[in-house]
Amino acid sequence: MEGLHEVLLMDVIVNPDDIPHNVTHAFLVSILLIIAALVVKGSLRLVPRGFQNFMELIIEQILKLVDDTIGHKWSRSLFPFICTIFLFILVANLLGLVPGFTAATANVNTNAAMAVPVFLTYHYYGMKVHGVHYINHFLGPIRSLAGLPLMIMMFFIEIIGHFVRPLTLTVRLFGNMTGKHILLLVLGIIAPAVIPSVILGLGLLVSVVQALVFTLLTTCYFAGAVEEAH
Repeated sequence: MEGLHEVLLMDVIVNPDDIPHNVTHAFLVSILLIIAALVVKGSLRLVPRGFQNFMELIIEQILKLVDDTIGHKWSRSLFPFICTIFLFILVANLLGLVPGFTAATANVNTNAAMAVPVFLTYHYYGMKVHGVHYINHFLGPIRSLAGLPLMIMMFFIEIIGHFVRPLTLTVRLFGNMTGKHILLLVLGIIAPAVIPSVILGLGLLVSVVQALVFTLLTTCYFAGAVEEAH
């Protein structure tokens, strides 16, 4: 990926040696989302149409996902956080398909900046809902003195599993988006008139799927934190 910054349009505005590409493009994605929100807010209608209809369709699907996975009791308070992550990842992924731009999610630092807050937030809600009894989520199904060795073993296994979660969220998104970006770059050099059109279609699918995967895993982590331990 060395030297790629020479073909990016954002370099005209910001020197990549001063501010990395993932930061500038992350800010660009944030600005685009804010503009989209203002446009929808300024043209709200009881019968949605146009851009409002498109945005409502996306948001309703994410709300349904959160409702079905977490439950209505906590979904409304967690939905803004989860939906914001989905929209940010989706727009960042799609921006990487535009010539002259790169996906902010193709950088491990951007993804870690989302995965770590997810990790901290779902544990916060777990503590908020269950208090000290949240520790039961880490002790396995056996709760007796005779099962103490198994409880201790399960505790350490669960702790390791939970600490791995932000790493897997980060690396999965990073690997898929970086691989897609490199493939587009290489094929664009080899056959600029034919193959990239097919790969762009695949890239669109990958961009949507990876945003959904990150969002679904995040939702499942929250659902596991707020549900009762069994």
